[in-house]
Amino acid sequence: MYSSTHPVNVLKFCPRCGSAHFAATGDRSFKCSDCSFNYYANSSAAVAVLLFNEKGELLFTRRAIEPHLGKLDLPGGFIEPLETAEHAAKREIQEELGIEIHSLKYFCSYPNEYVFSGFSVFTLDLAFLAQTESIHQMTAMDDVSSFEFYNPHDIDLEELPSISMKNIIKELIQREGTY
Repeated sequence: MYSSTHPVNVLKFCPRCGSAHFAATGDRSFKCSDCSFNYYANSSAAVAVLLFNEKGELLFTRRAIEPHLGKLDLPGGFIEPLETAEHAAKREIQEELGIEIHSLKYFCSYPNEYVFSGFSVFTLDLAFLAQTESIHQMTAMDDVSSFEFYNPHDIDLEELPSISMKNIIKELIQREGTY
């Protein structure tokens, strides 16, 4: 019924007391019968940045690490605890490409299942349209091996490993000229 990486098939011990009496009580909830700890596998928040060059081509990065080493991706990443989505988008661009973005506008969001270390992390990926004055000063850093620009219509969606990124690109094409 669930994938082998789904939390109900991975979480076997209570994170609070270590008890093996930590049972799934639903598709995303768990309860320890020893210490009464309740755990819910909620979505984590992540950001994706949509940045275009002067030709109207969209910036993509290549993943330098697993999962999906070498695949195309949109720049971005997880929102840190107590961080805003806007700050996360700016931070991720600085960490991955070494540039500052000066304008952000919310575009859309899509859910995703991100499998890392054999565990499904469910995310809500928030996409932002961004602008920068230093696009020609980018350097691939952090978990990015390189970057490339493509017309969104020319992207092979199979190159994108996550369903959320595919959906963001589809919506970008659908709403072209309106953002």
